[in-house]
Amino acid sequence: MQALSEASIFERDSRFRSMANATGNTIPLTVSNRAIFEKIFKEHFKGLHAYAYTMLKDSQAAEDIVQNIFLKLWEKKDSIQVEKSMASYLYRAVHNDSINYLQHQKVKEAHLAYQGRNVNNSNNGAENMSYEELDRKLEKALQTLPEGCRNVFLMSRFENLKYHEIASKLEISIKTVENQMGKALRLLRSELADLLPAILLTLLLNL
Repeated sequence: MQALSEASIFERDSRFRSMANATGNTIPLTVSNRAIFEKIFKEHFKGLHAYAYTMLKDSQAAEDIVQNIFLKLWEKKDSIQVEKSMASYLYRAVHNDSINYLQHQKVKEAHLAYQGRNVNNSNNGAENMSYEELDRKLEKALQTLPEGCRNVFLMSRFENLKYHEIASKLEISIKTVENQMGKALRLLRSELADLLPAILLTLLLNL
């Protein structure tokens, strides 16, 4: 599976240049070559796939995310500057893309569940809202949250972490997590209440 994944990346971009300082912790991707890129891919693919899988519980989705991370890395090799370790850069990218994937899946599931209930909301026309529209509305609402609230909400709702796990990861108290989560839900309800029917808001936020 790894060999196929690697091949699929290079099939989509045949321009191979040189990459300097590939064995160091700081890797300026202003120039590159295929051998160095392959080395980085082989060293990190399995670990990144395993990490994505712990979040997604879906091997194919995890593989797709890791492939896309490497593809974007190659496509942007002339402009990306990796100031810390390559491993840190890759794991952070996989984490962020996995969160985005989980968010989109949650929105899709809420949308399908809402449609399946055939609720009549003729006053606001929300029953005709597409999954893409709903996804955009949630993303916009999430961006209005303070960073602390947003992080706690994402870790709770999309990483499925318990409050004590979030507290440990962020090095804050459980009480602070509870307060931040409560604040996030209040702000999201306020942002989305006029746009979404109550039942869809409940499905989306797990209130």
